[in-house]
Parts: sequence; C-alpha cells; structure tokens
Amino acid sequence: MNTAPDRRPGPRVVAAVGALLAALALALLPLPPVTPPAAAADGGAADSAVTVTGRKGPYDDFSRLKVTVHQTKDLRSQGVRVSWTGGAPTSDNVYQYNYLQIMQCWGDDPAGPSREQCEFGSSGVGDDVIKGAFSGRRMVSADPAASQVYDPAETRYTGANAFVPFQPVGGLPATTSATDTTYFGPLDTNEQVANRTFANGTGEVNFEVQDAVEAPHLGCGANTAPSGSDPAPRACWLVVVPRGTHEADGTDVLNAGDGRTPNLATSPLSASNWAQRMVVPLSFQPVDEFCPTGQPERPTAGSELATDAVTSWQPKLCSVTGSTFAFTQGGEEVARSQVLNTTSDQPLLGFTVDPVDQRDAAAKVVEAPVAVSGVAVAFFFEGPDGVVQDMRLTPRLVAKMLTHSYVKDVSLLTTPDHLKGNPSSFVDDKEFQELNPGFPQLQGSPRSLMVPLQSSDTTRLVWNWLQSDPDARDFLSGKPDPWGTKVNPYFKDLDLAKSTELTDYPKVDPTTPVALANNSTPPLTYALTDLDPYTADLHDGAVRTLRGNNNRTVVWQPGGNGSPAKLGNDVSPPGRRAVLALVDTASAERYGLKTAALRNADGTFVKPSAGTLTAAVEAMEPSPVDATVLDPDPARAKGQAYPLTAVAYAAASTNQDAATRTAYAKFIRYVAGAGQTQGLAAGRLPYGYAPLPAEQRAQAVTAANALEQGGATGGSPSGPPGDGGSGGAGSGSGSAAGGVSGSTDGGAGTAGTAGAGGTSGPSQAAAAHGSAPPSAGPQQPVADSRGGVTPAEVMGIVRWILLAVLFLGGAAGLSGPVLLRLAHRRIP
Repeated sequence: MNTAPDRRPGPRVVAAVGALLAALALALLPLPPVTPPAAAADGGAADSAVTVTGRKGPYDDFSRLKVTVHQTKDLRSQGVRVSWTGGAPTSDNVYQYNYLQIMQCWGDDPAGPSREQCEFGSSGVGDDVIKGAFSGRRMVSADPAASQVYDPAETRYTGANAFVPFQPVGGLPATTSATDTTYFGPLDTNEQVANRTFANGTGEVNFEVQDAVEAPHLGCGANTAPSGSDPAPRACWLVVVPRGTHEADGTDVLNAGDGRTPNLATSPLSASNWAQRMVVPLSFQPVDEFCPTGQPERPTAGSELATDAVTSWQPKLCSVTGSTFAFTQGGEEVARSQVLNTTSDQPLLGFTVDPVDQRDAAAKVVEAPVAVSGVAVAFFFEGPDGVVQDMRLTPRLVAKMLTHSYVKDVSLLTTPDHLKGNPSSFVDDKEFQELNPGFPQLQGSPRSLMVPLQSSDTTRLVWNWLQSDPDARDFLSGKPDPWGTKVNPYFKDLDLAKSTELTDYPKVDPTTPVALANNSTPPLTYALTDLDPYTADLHDGAVRTLRGNNNRTVVWQPGGNGSPAKLGNDVSPPGRRAVLALVDTASAERYGLKTAALRNADGTFVKPSAGTLTAAVEAMEPSPVDATVLDPDPARAKGQAYPLTAVAYAAASTNQDAATRTAYAKFIRYVAGAGQTQGLAAGRLPYGYAPLPAEQRAQAVTAANALEQGGATGGSPSGPPGDGGSGGAGSGSGSAAGGVSGSTDGGAGTAGTAGAGGTSGPSQAAAAHGSAPPSAGPQQPVADSRGGVTPAEVMGIVRWILLAVLFLGGAAGLSGPVLLRLAHRRIP
C-alpha cells in the first residue's frame, strides 16, 4: 500500500527558518543610544543652556519674558548666544523703550552679583540712538530736583551726580566717577546697552563673555582655591535687565502727558530697574597656570592658525607627556628661521603653514601636520529685521576691499578725485548686488574690511586666492570691472596681480580727509590707518567684528587741560553696526560669527566647514619645497573645497638633544591622536578646525618617530597609541563631515552662514586664545580618543557577527534538505 509522503517540515528545516527569523529580528533591533565621547568628556558644556523667566514688576510685567543663555559651562573669552521670547516690541529706529540690557558681572554670592560688580556704563553709544540721559550709564538719581526723572527707591546713591561705582574683583579701588574708564572703556567693554525685541516678541544676540585674561577686573576663570588644592575657577554671571515703558518713578513714557519725548532715562543700575534683573551663572575654564611645577618647559612658537588648538591641548599635554609646553604666537617666517637655528641650548617646536626651506639646513627638519583650518571673511551687519545671515563674495570683490577702491574706504564725506565713478561701498557695487539679490538695506554704512598687521603665510594665501581668479587678477592689473569700477591707482603699481611674496596688506593711499565734527583751525584730518585701522591679528579681527566696532578714530574731540584736539573713536551704535574682517575659522566659530561664502576655482560658493576644509586638504598637492608639506593652493579648490584652507605644521630640527626631541615627539603623537577629537574640554580640538584626515595623522606619527630617532625613519617606539607617549596616532577623530559648527551642509552654492583681542605672549594660557567655541554643539559622534570604540559600536559589531552566524546557520540548515531532494530527483 502506497503511503502519502509526510509533507511536514523536518526539525532541521524548522531550526533553519528559526535562525533566519532571529537574524532578521536582530537586524531590526535598535542600537543603544550613543553619547558622543567628546560631549561626555565636556561634562555637558555643549548642552548647558539655561533659561530664566522674568517677573511682574510694580509697573512693567516681564513675566512672559523668557531668556535663554545657550552655553553656561566651560567658557573662555568667546561669544555666547542669548535669545529670548515673550518680549514687547522695541520702538522703531532708536531705542526709546522695550529693550534688553545685558552685562557680565563677578560676584561670589550664590544669589547673584551686586550692581557694583557689573561691567556697564562705558559703551560710548550716543544719545542719538539710546534716547535717555542715563540709560546707558552708571548715573542714578534719587533727587527729583536734580533730574527730570528719578528713582524714589534709590536710597544708597543720592544727589545730583550720584552714580553706582564699579568695584573690581580682588579688592582693587572702585571707580571714582560715572565716566571713570580705569577698568573698561568704549573699546573693550562687553556690555550691550540695548538689544531689540522684534514684532513677534523674540530677539537674539551674541554676547561676548570675557575671562580673567581679557577682563582681570572681573576675574572669571581665575583660581580661587588655596595653594596646593585642586583648581577652583571663579564663576561669574550674565545679567539681563529688561526695560519696559515705565520709568523708575512709575511714569509711563508713552503717556506722560507732559510733552516729553517717550524715552527711558534711568540706568539699569538704578535700584528699581535693577530689581527686575534676570541672572544666569557662568562657569569658566581655568586661566591660571595649569601644569605641575618642576616639569621641564619646552618652548613652542609660530602660526596663529595653531593658537586655539595648542592652547586647548596644553593642559592635557602636561599630564600625558611630563613636559610643560609654552606657546608664543608669531609670524611663520620667524618660526621657520628659529627652527633652522635651534640647538640643544635653544630648542623649539615651530608652527608654520609654508614649509621650512632645508636646502642650507645644518640638520634635518621634521614637519608634521597638526591642524586644519583656514581664513574666513566674518561679518556683523544689522538690517531692519535683525542680523544679516548670508553673504557671497568673489575674489574681485575682496580685491576691491583690499585696495581701498570704494570711496568710503578712503573718505567718509567727500569723494577723492582718483575714486570718482567708483561705488561708495561694497553694498552699492553692482557686482555685489547681482551676487546677493535681496540683501537687506543696512541701518548703518558698512566699514572697511579689517585686516591684520602682522606678516603671515595666511596673508599670502589670501593674495594667492585673488591671483588665481582671472577677474580679480585683471582688476588688480588695472582693468575696470564690467560696471566701470577701477582699482585705486595708489595700489596699481604694487604688482598685486603677480607678486608671489605678498605677506602683508598695504595701506598706501595718502588721502587725509577732514575729521567728522571738526572744530579746529586748521582742520583736524585723519589718515587711512585712522579710518581703517589694522587689527593685531586674525583673532583680534573676530573680537572687533563681534563688538561691531573696527576701532576707527575719525571724530574730532577737544583736548583736555589745554592740550590740542584729537581724533576720537567713532563707536557703532546698536542697530547700525556693519563690520567685516579677515579672521581665522577657529576664532569665527569661537565668537559665533557669520562667515561669507567665497567663490572657489570652479565657481562654487563655499563657506568654511569641517567638510569643506577637509575637501580642500584632499585636493592639495605636495609643496615643491618639501614634499611632506601640502601646498594650500586656492586654484585647486573645486566643488566642495573651501579656497582659503590651510594646514598648520609642527616643525622641529633634529639638532636638539634627545630629551627635547622625545618631548616634542610626544607632543606630535598626542596631537595626531586624542588631540583630533573635537570638543570644548581641555585637550580637545576646538570647533572651527577640521580633524586631520587619516593620511595626515599617520604622517604626523611617522614624523614624530623620525624626530625622536634623530632623523631616521621607520620603527615605531613602543607605547599606547594616541596618548602622546609614542606609537601610532590612535583612531579618535572628530567627524569631518559636519560644518564648523556642526553643520553637515558643506555650503556649496549658498551664502555662508557659519555660526575680538591682541596677540598672545609666552604664557601657558596664551592670552585670550582659548579653545571653547561660542555656542555650537558637538558635531557628529566621534570615536574614542584612546583609539578604542564606543559601547554602541561594540554592540553593533557583536550584532552583525551574530547576524552573520545565524544567517549562515539558517542557510546551511535549509540547504541540507534541499540538496537531498535534488539528489533524490537525480536517482534513476
């Protein structure tokens, strides 16, 4: 009797199908959440926003006002984003009522600072913008006979000329008048005397917080712990005083009924106004000596493009290398010369962009890539609807700025004969207008492009960019643009279109116009460097841009005590600030500045970002002087490549003793490893840089090994990778895909929207050049700085291994019965 075959699946098939289903389920399971190691190491500083709410006062109700300070931890001198909602709209054009006043204060009381501890009252902003006798100053009045308006709650400071003195930290003498500028003045104060709230009740500004290096009278970040104890950096405060429509005595300025213009006239430091303050605590990175005493000190010096990175690495290098690395910022040419002349008695690790010419060197010089950044055009323009976000620039437009070919870049009130027919400023240039359609009408006339004084490789890079562009090159040679704008003739014979040795920005126009508001006979005049003063360096340009003031001195001022009249600073008032500057990308990020999209070699407009900086590095070719150094050639920057990208190199001669060579080798190894992980904390790569590509990191380690061995190549000394000890570079690096401030958009084809001051000295803190960014969060998740992997990565690896095992097992389980069936079919 024939029996029907059993069609039920056998146990082997069931197991196989089960394995495949398990593999599918495992593939669909989510990974555990990933915390980027950089963010974790930063202690949450990148996510330290604090929001405070206003209160209802006796006259004005600020209970709907919410102010957010977007970074409150791990601060240095930098920009911090402050935004708000729920405010009443500010009066049009001038600041008469409904605005916010912001200031930085010190104070050890946990409840907040006193008004005597706040930096305020020296903005230099005139009453033509801030309509009130005392609203931007420290003067207060409790005497109704002494002022048109007064504060009946003011019981401490009374009298006709009463003022709130500023009391600096550390017991130094307090100020003695309302105009005392002993500790801060119009050129260096960070106070914001008036900030606009728009029709929808919102507003936003970048506030410049200052650490104890920039503002020793506040002492923020200075160590307050006793000797021998762990550092305790001094905390400080951000104070916001909202202003409504009522005066301190209750008068509603909109309905005063006495014929007075509706202007607030009392200081935010007056008792009634101060009672409405909103305070936010700020914690700072330490600014004091952070290396153990007694360690060997190793000098380093050179390019500003390395400054923010080196000053961030310094504290960590102390602990992982056993050496203290002092840094002095200076010109690259000086650093190259010093490197060639190092000895055991005069050691140095120099930082440069262009290579060291070793043709006549007494010993081999090793050069290791350490940081990728660049030069940017940063700007701060205020339009009728707020801060301008986007701007495109061609090389020819920048050439016009650098040659002072716009009328107001030479003379403010009259047009010199040699510039007749040229636009008044770049915003009036037809080329700019066609390139930036819809660019808003600025409230104030834009000031000249700020440029640094110091000779630098970065200056040559900018000129090379202009020379690589046919339109800019023709303009510099004397050919007018299609709209008839011609180069300033005083610059025509400087060979700017061809010279390969341009390392400065000349200001050679000899025009001397009459000063604004002149009241002298003969008249007081100003020169080009008074109208368009140099910045100390690229970082200083960033600080001045954030403040909205290029520090020009073109206004006639009377001399005191019988002295002759002098030129005074022309402060840009709120709402009318319009400045731009050449800055480094790290400083642009640190101060939260907008940056222009620049046209690269194939016509693409690109803003600086980690991705576009990396793309430019990948397009670079070796320098003809030294094949181990990449040549920053803007002519090769195409597609997503940013044209003003540069790689900073650490250069060291082997003509140094073994201990020094080993210390510098450890420095380079740390930089190539953990030092490429981006973040806010000490030891990280500051935002505004792009992490070194893998090829350059490996090259750095090879260079470190050669330096340690006295110039020989090969052989890697033993030791853990990436910790600065020795060995490889490790695998920790920040993502190169994101923008400088975390954007994943390279910015090609769009205007730049990237998120102030002197040169630093030989200090471990390196003056004002710290490493914290303004308010940008972390970029893409980064690998662990020790060269390992994150828990989520481990889980991912394990999951895919299990998936492969289950899949192969299931496939094998199914293949057995299938092959058997096929075999049976072939049996005759």
